[in-house]
Amino acid sequence: MNALRDRFAGPARAALARLTPAETTVVQRELAELERGSHGGGSLLEGLRKLAAQVPERLYTDSADVLLRMHEIAGSGNHQSNLSSLPLVRACFALGLVDDEDGRGPAELIVGRGHIAPAFYAEHYVRGTLPFTPLATLHQGGLTGVVHRDLGFRNTMRYSLGVGVAQAVSLAWELTRRGEDRTVVCLAGDGELHEGVAFEALRFAHDMGLTNLVLVVDANAKGIEPLAKPVNTGYLGAYLGRVVEADGRDEHAVAEALGALLAGPGPAALVCRTRKGDHSFKPAGAAPAAPARPTFAATAGRMLAADQERTGRDLAVFTPDMAARFGLRGHVPYTNTGLAETLTVGMTLSLPADTLKVVATDAMYYMDSLSMLTEATTSVRNLLVLAGRSWGAWGGAHNATNLLGQLLHTRVHEPVTAGEFAACLDRLRRNPTTAHVVSMVDARFDPPSRDCSADIDGAVWLTPPGGAGTEAAVVTFGYASVLVEQANRDLGVPHLHCAALAPHLAPDDVAVLRGCRRLLSVEYNGARGGFGEFLRAEYLLPVEVHGVRRDIANQVHARQLPLHGMTPTVLRERLAALLKSREAGRAPAHA
Repeated sequence: MNALRDRFAGPARAALARLTPAETTVVQRELAELERGSHGGGSLLEGLRKLAAQVPERLYTDSADVLLRMHEIAGSGNHQSNLSSLPLVRACFALGLVDDEDGRGPAELIVGRGHIAPAFYAEHYVRGTLPFTPLATLHQGGLTGVVHRDLGFRNTMRYSLGVGVAQAVSLAWELTRRGEDRTVVCLAGDGELHEGVAFEALRFAHDMGLTNLVLVVDANAKGIEPLAKPVNTGYLGAYLGRVVEADGRDEHAVAEALGALLAGPGPAALVCRTRKGDHSFKPAGAAPAAPARPTFAATAGRMLAADQERTGRDLAVFTPDMAARFGLRGHVPYTNTGLAETLTVGMTLSLPADTLKVVATDAMYYMDSLSMLTEATTSVRNLLVLAGRSWGAWGGAHNATNLLGQLLHTRVHEPVTAGEFAACLDRLRRNPTTAHVVSMVDARFDPPSRDCSADIDGAVWLTPPGGAGTEAAVVTFGYASVLVEQANRDLGVPHLHCAALAPHLAPDDVAVLRGCRRLLSVEYNGARGGFGEFLRAEYLLPVEVHGVRRDIANQVHARQLPLHGMTPTVLRERLAALLKSREAGRAPAHA
């Protein structure tokens, strides 16, 4: 098995049209080496190093140029975040903190600022230890944009900002417990330090008397939005003792300051003053793009404002640095908690009962505050959680599929029209003791021909059944309805759309579904324990489930659809297969 070829060849070939002639030549040479398969026999990183040695030509000698090209080829990413930390990354290379596989370097490196992995890839490339091919696959199904053990990092980052600080304290504690005289360096960001786990970890390190921890902070005064105040060096000093500041734009100044801290007694913090531009990547000199239709999630601010104007009710909105994602600015007042997920939920706990409390967060980040969310669902009235999502499932099909729907006193909906969103708010008004979680998809789409606004917990036929003796039908949840409607345009399979994760189906609709020889449910969430499984358990329907069965991947939304079998083309094939006869009740649970 050629793991490197299987992982990188397809995405690299797909990227050829976006490469320069010189880049294309090098990638084709590297792909030819991949086909020969003479690079295997070890880890993924070892294989990439062998490939880099087989094609040693370097197209770029400055890692800043490499970093820019990676983002230009991908067309997306956190370029400015990576650029902000690039001098710190270079200092880590200069001090021997990277590639320390034998444990003989000056310290262990934990990269808490997990999304700056591309800065490390770029520096690896100019030093000759990484080929160009994987760089052309960033966010496209090949190279992950976050740190991962398979690619030379001590730790793997998935869902939680701030977890790097906890990982570093964990390692420092373990080394101390074993009596090993070895320091841990944690590279973090000032926005990341807002997370509750970062406070808890540093407090623990102080209380345990750990002396082998050095915290390096990229202090650029921005998360996604500007921070309310600069990083509090007083609090860092209270927990870590020494605090040194350096010009984070000067890699030599960073290396000198960090080297001195590693040579002296610990613990300590190095605060590097850096600069960060706009959060979203925009190619330099690009002509202004025509205004694009906003994603459905980005219309939330406008829809909340319309509801407030219609009802006149008091509104309190809290978001952890995600106002732009939900289109809040200019529509409703909001409070930015600065990536403090647990606090974002906690701010709702003591507000007046009649106030509509909105937590606008990320569908992965809510996992950080799950314990607080459980507290809120049992004690807060009129609580609305907007869970934005752009991936294949909420936080990953394997560990967070529909988890919010399992909390006490909680209802989960995924509206795909403004009418359905308003109906969710009306439902919350009628049921203020039930927390309403509303999944907000980060995708641009035309709304379906009909919706569930008349009964947000019910269902509506987007393609009505033909009457008695219906042979096949499809039932969908949320965003999947949009995709299935596209796939079904010329097929005419009866199609029932639901906006509720656990819908209350009308008896007549249940009778139609039970009479089908083939019945398919489609959801853009995890298949196990989700929408389709609910239909099987609640209504005893012999439904075949088509849903996300893999974990999320660090890819743009358009590439998530084929990854999870959710393109209209794939769905059309599944719908066409329904027309083949099968004995009712014999359908597999996950087809």
